[in-house]
Amino acid sequence: MTKILGISGSLRQGSYNFALLKAAVQLAPEGTQIEIGSIKGIPLYDGDAEAASGIPEPVKLLKTQILASQGLLLVTPEYNNGMPGVFKNAIDWLSRPASDIPQLFGGRPVAVIGASPGGFGTILAQDAWLPVLRTLGTRPWFGGRLMVSRAHQVFNAAGELTDEKLRVQLRDFLRGFAEFSAR
Repeated sequence: MTKILGISGSLRQGSYNFALLKAAVQLAPEGTQIEIGSIKGIPLYDGDAEAASGIPEPVKLLKTQILASQGLLLVTPEYNNGMPGVFKNAIDWLSRPASDIPQLFGGRPVAVIGASPGGFGTILAQDAWLPVLRTLGTRPWFGGRLMVSRAHQVFNAAGELTDEKLRVQLRDFLRGFAEFSAR
């Protein structure tokens, strides 16, 4: 069984990116399990707070989930043509202490997808993640891209993916990433 940890970069439960992650859980290929991780409750990074109190519990939980997975699926919104600060903040906390980076991120397969109400999907946010993923030593998957544009047209009010063409694209993307993660 290939286990992938999916993390939505939005704090809002009803976000299109959380809906996309839930759809990924449902459409995971046979032999693959996608677990949902959360960035909720992660404070702003502060080196003084880290020195005084250590790593926050939500960060410790995410670290445990990442270590138990074979792959990491980042589901990123795009805010002002870039990655969301709250999502980057979570990754910054996960990289603490720096001595954890090789074990947590080193060589770990990572894929990035995202949904946006705009016409360009999340292309700029996805591209903005590449230097971060490179710095952390991950193994990004470049076998496919999934940028959901006009997300309000492919999800219903309950957050369910209703567009069959996109369901097929997501299923194919996940199949490729699961195979990459299993290597």
